[in-house]
Amino acid sequence: MKRRDFLEKSALLSTAAFLPFRGISSAREPQYKMGLQLYSVHQDMINDTTGTLAAVKEMGYEDFETFGFDPAKGTFYGISASDFKATLDDLGLSASSGHFGFSSILRGSVDDRKRFTNACIAGAKSLNLKYITWPWMAPEQRTLETFQKLPDMLNAIGEQITQAGLGFAYHNHGFEFVDYDGKTGYDIILRETDPELVKLQMDMYWVMHSSKFTPKQLVALQPGRFVMWHIKDMDKVSRDYTELGNGRINYKEVLPDPKQSGLEYYYLEQGGNFATSPLVSVADSARYFQEHLQQYL
Repeated sequence: MKRRDFLEKSALLSTAAFLPFRGISSAREPQYKMGLQLYSVHQDMINDTTGTLAAVKEMGYEDFETFGFDPAKGTFYGISASDFKATLDDLGLSASSGHFGFSSILRGSVDDRKRFTNACIAGAKSLNLKYITWPWMAPEQRTLETFQKLPDMLNAIGEQITQAGLGFAYHNHGFEFVDYDGKTGYDIILRETDPELVKLQMDMYWVMHSSKFTPKQLVALQPGRFVMWHIKDMDKVSRDYTELGNGRINYKEVLPDPKQSGLEYYYLEQGGNFATSPLVSVADSARYFQEHLQQYL
């Protein structure tokens, strides 16, 4: 099947499956594209990259954050960066940030770090990403000693990426908020990294799950630095992930002021605990967001 025919067929199939989930129109045009962290549909992306992107486009998603870049092969979801970019372009979609596996070089040499960062820069530029994001640390890496050493590494990576014309951001989970005799890893990151070199991607689920702060309070601490948000809900009983609107987070109260935050991009995400399937869950979250929350952005 020719590429163009495949794209058109995928779009038609996805329209039939997901069109009822599209949100209601609003008199106020949204300022930001509705984004999706593609980890939410990671296996679908690996199985059928084009069909999955066509499906989520029909739900209203326009911009994406990638996950799973292979620096050795220069691939996303098992396909070359150039083919992935062509697919985005053919569908009229964009990707503005990517999660890259920096934890793999946390204990490596300076040369290892520079080589890995250069590979990430090449991958990001191939997709025209605006941000390279540090997303994760392995459980054995989450120690006070790591956090004490981390700011210098983040600043150095941020400087290398900034010199390449891109932005660098750190994404939080819950382990950054573990208390070490009155201070947390996140305190250290906020205090000891350069705000010009290291921006922040706030995962609001984890802020509400694990920290003593609300998203608004974090923004007030360092306004203008939280350039990206992750928006996902928390199950009312298990506190696991759930579809937007099914959980306990009242985003009408939680969302900070985007201008004060410095917001450039936001991404809906669900990392697991899907009611039916990942694609149905991200469709349900898109519908809820468009009907209840997109008016604030």
